[in-house]
Amino acid sequence: MPVPEPSGVGFGALGAGLEGRGVIVTGAAGGVGAATARAMAGAGARVAAVDINGAGLAEVVAGLDGAGHRAITFDLREVESIDDLVAGIIEDFGDLWALAHAAALLRRQDPDDVTSEDWDAQNDLNMKATFFLNRAVGNAMAAAGGGGRIINFSSGGWWGGPVFGSDAYLAGKAGVITLSRGFARRYGPHGILVNSIAPGGVDTPMQRDDLPPEIEEALTRACPLGRIGRPEELAAVVVFLASIHASFVNGATLNVSGGGLIY
Repeated sequence: MPVPEPSGVGFGALGAGLEGRGVIVTGAAGGVGAATARAMAGAGARVAAVDINGAGLAEVVAGLDGAGHRAITFDLREVESIDDLVAGIIEDFGDLWALAHAAALLRRQDPDDVTSEDWDAQNDLNMKATFFLNRAVGNAMAAAGGGGRIINFSSGGWWGGPVFGSDAYLAGKAGVITLSRGFARRYGPHGILVNSIAPGGVDTPMQRDDLPPEIEEALTRACPLGRIGRPEELAAVVVFLASIHASFVNGATLNVSGGGLIY
């Protein structure tokens, strides 16, 4: 399909341009990934939902609007297989317009308690898999010649640094910003826009795992809105970035924190 022309876009639906298009959503079994899969399907896209949690994934995909969606159980840390994963999705859908890469792993630990295994478990997914997945998707989109969108997830902590035992996690999430900027330059000439979202506190299982109540209260107080975010509020930003409305947004890091991070 040709690259959508930005002229004459108007102010239609948030997900304008996603109707009938193939999209990949990682981390789709829960949290922001599941909300994103639902939002993409609601905008008319066909969703290839990817997650290591097969049971959770099947439940999410069964509830998506529309038809033609796929549930793909896959461990993104198996980076040698990512090219085949992407090629298989394109062969199945005949089209790939967007990647929304929400899969992540967070282990809250004091820095003295972080082991080599803890570091690798988080950053093999949070940063290493991001590189290989972005490269596979970007190269496939460039070869197809129709443009596309790549949306990665970082964290508001990329700016302010680690808090509450997130040191190893945020090292990788800061790296996601650098990777995204590099890919934005690499793929921009092909009409492929690469951006990152930096969430603040969001009400997801990953956010709440090992999170003492006093830290959750501190996160809430730090936000001028007096609350943490909802997964659907992040998903809406993903849909915007994947739409034709975001036709001149490239290499950006969108701060979606309710004002918890201001810069």
